[in-house]
Amino acid sequence: MSSRIFQSVIVQMKDATDRCLGVIDSEGFVVASSELSLIGTKIESLQGLTSDVSEQFFVSATRTYKIFGSPNSRFDYAVFVDGRDATARSLAIMAAVAFNEAKTNYDEKYNKVTFVKNIISDNILPGDVYVRAKELNFVTDVPRAVFLIRQTEKSDIATLELVQGMFPDKQKDFVLSMSESDIVVIKELDQIAEAKDVCLIAEKICETISSEMLVKTVVGIGTVAKHLRELADRYKEAQVAIEVGKVFETEKTVIHYENLGIGRIIYQLPTTLCEMFLSEVFKKNPIESLDQETLYTINKFFENNLNVSETSRKLFVHRNTLVYRLEKIKKLTGLDLREFDHAIVFKVALMVKKYLNSQNNKV
Repeated sequence: MSSRIFQSVIVQMKDATDRCLGVIDSEGFVVASSELSLIGTKIESLQGLTSDVSEQFFVSATRTYKIFGSPNSRFDYAVFVDGRDATARSLAIMAAVAFNEAKTNYDEKYNKVTFVKNIISDNILPGDVYVRAKELNFVTDVPRAVFLIRQTEKSDIATLELVQGMFPDKQKDFVLSMSESDIVVIKELDQIAEAKDVCLIAEKICETISSEMLVKTVVGIGTVAKHLRELADRYKEAQVAIEVGKVFETEKTVIHYENLGIGRIIYQLPTTLCEMFLSEVFKKNPIESLDQETLYTINKFFENNLNVSETSRKLFVHRNTLVYRLEKIKKLTGLDLREFDHAIVFKVALMVKKYLNSQNNKV
């Protein structure tokens, strides 16, 4: 496909010079030329002209060459122009710039990875998604999962290469670098895949990065995208999952948007409304009046589904001791945690307080 782009540039340039010019690939084959008879033939090998492929120019007995393409230790393509004089050199420079620019623009427009990145970044109009997908032979209506991998303590550029190695099928799965700390994986799924299967993939990602790179990560997962145009929304969900998880699921390394529960609702509330809610719930005494031991007891009580006997066993205290503590909490707050409705209000209040603390820490 690149040869077609190069040839179109040559057609526009050939009227500006009577010299033969063209492009050869890394093996010396002509992929585009102003002399059509040369296309497909092999001319001089660049390795035979110089031992240093990082040089700007090469010259043979009759031609001047200039490399262009990816900035790596080898070359992708080189321009050739008949002649060894200053004019040939100038033509080679201008042609290389034109070819490189045309190739870059084409790759950005038609490269699948760039296409997917533009979708999740909202850099493409919804109406253009289907058109561009058709141009790229991109299947639009298969289920895909969006994983946002965030390196939380330190970032290592090698993490991207590691994740890319975990998803080698570059026609179906896409690994994107979004920032210094964020990597996104778009993974095509089977039609029968369930949420637990998606979570297992995320857990595998975390385990591999942790063991291979010694880098701590957290993975946010959006709901499964059933169509290509849904990827942007699913990426936003994965971002929300990580942000909400930082507040309410601090011990977890894999956080699914579908499992955020009431935490997702609280996270979207204005802080003024949250403060008003706390003042209404704790009319007798503010929540700050509860010491750490009392809060620990409350959390254990919730973890054990309001079961007094089970909670006292986990706390290694007598049942009557726990009952005494619950009575003390009732006296301080006016809420009896043994009553389901009161317990729900208290649980939500604790989450609201945790959210407010996280917001204050940002300031």
